[in-house]
Amino acid sequence: MRSSKLRRAFTLIELLVVIAIIAILIGLLLPAVQKVRAASARMQCVNNMKQQGIGLHNYHDTFKTLPKGYSRYTSGFPFEGAWTWMGYILPYIEQEPLWKQAKTFSASGGSNWYAWYNPACPVLMPIYTCPGDGRGQQVFPGASSRIKDQALTCYLGNAGTASRSSNGVLYYDSAINLTRDISDGTSNTMLVGERPPNSNLEYGWWFAAYGYDGRGTADCVMTSNDLALANYFIRNYSGGPNKACDGTAAQKIGLTQGHPDIGCDAAHYWSLHPGGGANFLLCDGSVRWIGYEANNIIAAFSTRNGSETINFP
Repeated sequence: MRSSKLRRAFTLIELLVVIAIIAILIGLLLPAVQKVRAASARMQCVNNMKQQGIGLHNYHDTFKTLPKGYSRYTSGFPFEGAWTWMGYILPYIEQEPLWKQAKTFSASGGSNWYAWYNPACPVLMPIYTCPGDGRGQQVFPGASSRIKDQALTCYLGNAGTASRSSNGVLYYDSAINLTRDISDGTSNTMLVGERPPNSNLEYGWWFAAYGYDGRGTADCVMTSNDLALANYFIRNYSGGPNKACDGTAAQKIGLTQGHPDIGCDAAHYWSLHPGGGANFLLCDGSVRWIGYEANNIIAAFSTRNGSETINFP
């Protein structure tokens, strides 16, 4: 006769030990997964900026200048005032249909046909959104202002050191030639830098910008050494959805750590990437990571003809 044996089940203690081991393994694995995701997001951000660089250079090859950082606001026909450099390079980043749609609207005439009503405004553009921003692709809800929703960007053109300095490469009504006008060298001059949209989504509109000064500053272009801009955000964006500023104006310029809920952090370059720094597109088309500890070089890095010596870290 066969002898039968009863199957022995796990005891409660054994089951708890197995669960504890699995929890420990997950705890060890999770940071590695997060690092891989962060590295992937940073690489995609670099790729976005390189594609922007190709678009900007192709525009330059066609017109012999870079596009305007922000076009002069006009109330006349066609309604193409306040368009940004990101709008102008649409045909050069494989967005010809959207470009034609925007141009057709601007030439149609009528009322409420200004840039903020253009059908291009609410279109989410992955190339203009940093995947390191965990908030994802966002739009400013325009209904309350009786305009179109405004899709946002994490990438701002280099307007130079201050709002009206005109010593950058993408600023109000600019038309910079890469060879003629950048005496500091294209490998020593910033073209585009990172800055996430602020918490109430009023700054960072990619197609039709205005900025705190009517020149697109902190909206589609950024300055590197602008105390007036920092003070503006400290005065006007320290309340409501924005937390109170956690520093002085002198601490809110250049390249320094920021937080999307702190309003005055809209006044300087920073990113949501781990590692303490941000990506920058250079005028030669390359992309460089610069850490916050190198804040002292950002002002010189943003001028095209300042004859400064820049020692990258």
